[in-house]
Amino acid sequence: MARQDLFESPDYYRLDDLLTEEHIMIRSAVRTYVKKSITPIIEAAAQNNEFPKHIVKEMGVLGCFGPTIPSKYGGGGLDNISYGLMMQELERGDSGVRSTASVQGSLVMYPIYQYGSEEQKMKYLPKLASGEWLGCFGLTEADHGSNPSGMLTNFKESGDHVVLNGSKMWISNAPFADIAVVWAKDEAGDIRGIIVERGMKGFTTPEIHGKWSLRASATGELVFEDVIVPKENILPGVKGLKGPLGCLTKARYGIAWGALGLAMDCYDTALRYCKERVQFDKPLGAFQLQQKKLAEMITEITKAQLLNWRLGVLMDQGKATAAQVSMAKRNSCAIAQDICRDARQILGGMGITDEYPVMRHMMNLESVITYEGTHDIHLLITGMDITGFNAFK
Repeated sequence: MARQDLFESPDYYRLDDLLTEEHIMIRSAVRTYVKKSITPIIEAAAQNNEFPKHIVKEMGVLGCFGPTIPSKYGGGGLDNISYGLMMQELERGDSGVRSTASVQGSLVMYPIYQYGSEEQKMKYLPKLASGEWLGCFGLTEADHGSNPSGMLTNFKESGDHVVLNGSKMWISNAPFADIAVVWAKDEAGDIRGIIVERGMKGFTTPEIHGKWSLRASATGELVFEDVIVPKENILPGVKGLKGPLGCLTKARYGIAWGALGLAMDCYDTALRYCKERVQFDKPLGAFQLQQKKLAEMITEITKAQLLNWRLGVLMDQGKATAAQVSMAKRNSCAIAQDICRDARQILGGMGITDEYPVMRHMMNLESVITYEGTHDIHLLITGMDITGFNAFK
């Protein structure tokens, strides 16, 4: 029998007072969806290492794909706080579910909207927004993760087409994606974005197996063997790394909120367990050491809520920097890891079972803290921002 989802959002500093009625309605709608449609299936999906493909269209109907994209193109036309709250609630359900939405909205729809032609926007964005099409983002390569500028994937001109060769690694959504926004070098060595469609000859998406993390998310490779792509599929609005890095800034913002949602779920689970579980003739929550853990959890959650909310305001004002987004992504992932570990200890042996979500969250975090900039890389981004010295070279 599926566990009952009793989640209640912690709000120790009354941060809901900073949200609009629309924000709260959006959060409530996604939370209700997660409780009704994600929680009952997610443990089995993770255990079986299966991506629940049916949720793609469900999330499209709910408006979780490209919520900040204008409604003209099928998006929600919402602000960044709304986007963050959506990602918070989705990852509260599962990191893989939020990853699917992050990739679709921030890494596929956003570059097409920001860098694409009007024809590209009208062709792709509505179908991606509705969930009719699923997309993926091809940047990382087997030998070029934290240093994407070293990528080897490239294309050469051939009449009204280009010929694409190379491969990408660790690509969320790849095995089921209808399109891929791929970053590759042209003959001048400039990094360009190019839209590759399922069915193009020489384009394959082998799935990566054996993962202990993000088991309810589909991860694969993108392989290009003399793939003929029309020149009209090249994104005309950007050259260089600023293209993919701009997408990653948008996605990292969503991760900052998402990882916080995961932390909230672990805290809520541990708090509920502490009130119900009796040892030595009293509830676990009556013991000092358990109260210490819970008090530290809610403190870190509250600090992260304030950080994310302020970042969302800055994003909406057009004042947020990529370095500020890096700080929030790293902070949320780091506090979530600590909260997961403490929650697992509070739950004792039950913490390693799928009767509770904590161990699944803990394993998922091992991916979330690594992808789209590792913990250490984001520390160096902050370090460079405050000192002016580039420690990457």
